[in-house]
Amino acid sequence: MNGYSHNGQGLKKNLAMNVAPGVIIAAAQSRSGKTTLTMALLARLQRDNIPLAPFKAGPDYLDGAWHSLFSKQPCYNLDTFMVGPQECRTLFQHKRGAALGIIEGVMGLYDGLNGVGGPGSTAHLAQTLGLPVLLVVNVRGMAGSLIPLVQGFVSAAQGFTIVGILANQAGGQQHVERLSQWLDEYGLPPIVGWMGRENQLVLQERHLGLTPPDASTLPSLGGLADALHLNQALFDAHFQPLPAITEIPLRPLQPLLSGKTIAVAQDQAFSFIYPANVECLHQMGARVHFFSPLAGDPLPDPCDAIWLPGGYPELYGQTLSTSPSLKQVHHFGQQGGVILAECGGMMALGDHIVDIDGRSWPMTGLLPITTIMTPRLAGLGYRRESSGVRGHEFHHSIRHPSTLPAAFTVDRGDPGVRWANVLASYVHWFFPSAPEVVSQWFGGGNSVR
Repeated sequence: MNGYSHNGQGLKKNLAMNVAPGVIIAAAQSRSGKTTLTMALLARLQRDNIPLAPFKAGPDYLDGAWHSLFSKQPCYNLDTFMVGPQECRTLFQHKRGAALGIIEGVMGLYDGLNGVGGPGSTAHLAQTLGLPVLLVVNVRGMAGSLIPLVQGFVSAAQGFTIVGILANQAGGQQHVERLSQWLDEYGLPPIVGWMGRENQLVLQERHLGLTPPDASTLPSLGGLADALHLNQALFDAHFQPLPAITEIPLRPLQPLLSGKTIAVAQDQAFSFIYPANVECLHQMGARVHFFSPLAGDPLPDPCDAIWLPGGYPELYGQTLSTSPSLKQVHHFGQQGGVILAECGGMMALGDHIVDIDGRSWPMTGLLPITTIMTPRLAGLGYRRESSGVRGHEFHHSIRHPSTLPAAFTVDRGDPGVRWANVLASYVHWFFPSAPEVVSQWFGGGNSVR
């Protein structure tokens, strides 16, 4: 059973009004400027006091953190493979409320798990939600070639409509007017908004994507809003906040974790947390207690289980190597405590982390493994556990071989390592995909012991 169920009639009623309760920001390819345009749009609408609900297509943590910053709302992930089509509909409706849903796509519009527009793609999400698409195109140095590009994307759209173009890195007003004239002559979607080359937002990147937002990297809200030249009339003709739809009920979860306290690491080293995962634990009756290993926070008392999510422990090796929190985690595991560790969390449970500069930092030593950072991507892709839990793997490190038994039975990718009641792997799991199984991982229902 999943954490969400749906009834799709409400969405159809809204679209029948010719005004959609949300928009999907897609792109011709990765690095076209989706995140930049999405954040600029959020900044513009936030400044105009439009109620917003941000979403990110695909298993991404970092873009969502930026969305939350500009919208002042939590950002939820929508993914037709990892979350599931029906669950995406329900999650979108309940988290959108009466706001305007702004969904940033993933990769190129038709890039997905396999094929053209298959599961996991932005196109499949657009079909699933019945929402219109704004297509981001980097038009730098582009003239008439825009026409066949847009024609191809429009003709391939099935079950959804591309209603407009967001032109990135435009050469100025005259460039945009020329492109707009040609789009009109060929009966193609108009340019709804554009950003010039001189106003490009430059966000720092590191392995795994954008750097997490902080005060030192925060662009000006007003400057970013002004950088987006938006045709307000065209935008308003398609997208407006609409009343909440109440006819799609949430499926209640069994209180399989009732009375249990789960300690969740959360700080700059352990920040890859889906909001839906935390809500899933709450819905199953757990008390969630956040603690910061970087700050040396103590574990709660009592503590029934620990969740160490992914993040960037390799960037904070020196601090983590002496963290009182991780010493407590080691003791908890040695005493038979239940621990679920994902990617960076697994790295922190090993003997050492070797960072990209070759420095070796001692970790908890709970697992007899060493993880070594690599300059190249070492693992990427969706994962499915035999029990039905779905997730995603994405890392730039390798785990030194271990004789420990596998923690999970996955269709492909990392099966992880298991020791006593510790389950650890490179996979980031989406808990609502199989909450009953996840409850067992945390010692609820049939314990993992």
